[in-house]
Amino acid sequence: MNISRWVTTIIRFLFIALVIVFFVWAFRNGYFGKIFNQPDKFLLLLKQHLKIVGLSSFIAIVMALLVGILVTRKTFRRIQWPFMFLANLGQTLPSLAVLALAMGYLGLGFKPAVFALFIYSVLPILRNTVAGIDSISNDLIDSAKGMGMKPHQILFRIELPNAAYSIMAGIRTSVVINIGTAALAFLIGAGGLGNWINTGISLVDNSYLLSGAVPLTLLALAVDFLFRLAERIVVPKSLRKSITDAS
Repeated sequence: MNISRWVTTIIRFLFIALVIVFFVWAFRNGYFGKIFNQPDKFLLLLKQHLKIVGLSSFIAIVMALLVGILVTRKTFRRIQWPFMFLANLGQTLPSLAVLALAMGYLGLGFKPAVFALFIYSVLPILRNTVAGIDSISNDLIDSAKGMGMKPHQILFRIELPNAAYSIMAGIRTSVVINIGTAALAFLIGAGGLGNWINTGISLVDNSYLLSGAVPLTLLALAVDFLFRLAERIVVPKSLRKSITDAS
């Protein structure tokens, strides 16, 4: 256990060191020039990217949680597989195909990008919500019923707190994937940091490429870190301790 933690710590520090070296090298060679030379343009692209990711992720989280809770109720378990099939289908389709289908019905711009990313983001949240709730011991549920708890009390006091780790992991995965996939939104006129990435590839210009790709990477890492912090608040302390001991 201790050896694995030491190895993990060493790898983490090596990764951080490599990232710092890369940033120093890129900065000294002027590869982030577009950010400093065109700050208004950069902020506009970043704002577009955040709006697309934020709205599509919010809708996906709300819908996936509601559907996940619904299909784990005894009355609606028989309809669980159609929802899981549709969610799997949305994730299986290539992201470009989803964008193309959305564009065909909704035209160009912000709306089709949000819709396509919503479709692409649902599965990890829905799957983890269902898996987290289904993993709860029936004995625990029976004990709660024996104490006189009503169904909504069991849901909010027993099921969701115990499934919180799984649900948060699904949300974190979904949003991070969404941030990367949103780089393709420029293809249907929705803008975002993918605009500079594509320009850099087309012009073989590293200053454009890195000015779009590096902020995108940092944004994904920052969001992942924030959700890990949120897990410490949402997931009960006793459950976090048991997960840590098991790992």
